[in-house]
Amino acid sequence: MYDYKIAAADKATLYRDLAAALEALVAGEPDGVANMANAAALIFDTLPGVNWAGFYRNLGGELVLGPFQGRAACIRIPFGQGVCGAAAATRQVQRVDDVHAFLGHIACDAASNSELVVPIVRDGVLLAVLDIDSPEIARFDAEDEAGGVRLGEIMARAI
Repeated sequence: MYDYKIAAADKATLYRDLAAALEALVAGEPDGVANMANAAALIFDTLPGVNWAGFYRNLGGELVLGPFQGRAACIRIPFGQGVCGAAAATRQVQRVDDVHAFLGHIACDAASNSELVVPIVRDGVLLAVLDIDSPEIARFDAEDEAGGVRLGEIMARAI
């Protein structure tokens, strides 16, 4: 039985505990889709102020919707389009305070106002992106970015 209830007074502790829980959750499981599904559920359940958490997989040079928690989402995103596509094309974290001001933003969920997208790369190959959305403007800060990068590193070994 999995019962991860993570609560912390500060973000550093929250992300440390979230990373530890994710490591335990994916340990020994070779199926990447199962690991993405559990990771999405854990992240969605743990992070406050989040309305979507999930993965877009790199399939043939295009991002294709993977496991997620939240409202129904865009299924395919070309590299270079939207926040997820920008992260895929550049392999750089995208932390966007106001997605409506992001040139080329793809509005899958009109309730989302800020976004954090972390490329997941293993051996130089982009496997997927971790996408976390919030209805709050400027929800994500440098601590969220660092925490998201750590989660992405764990997932790079689990996909």
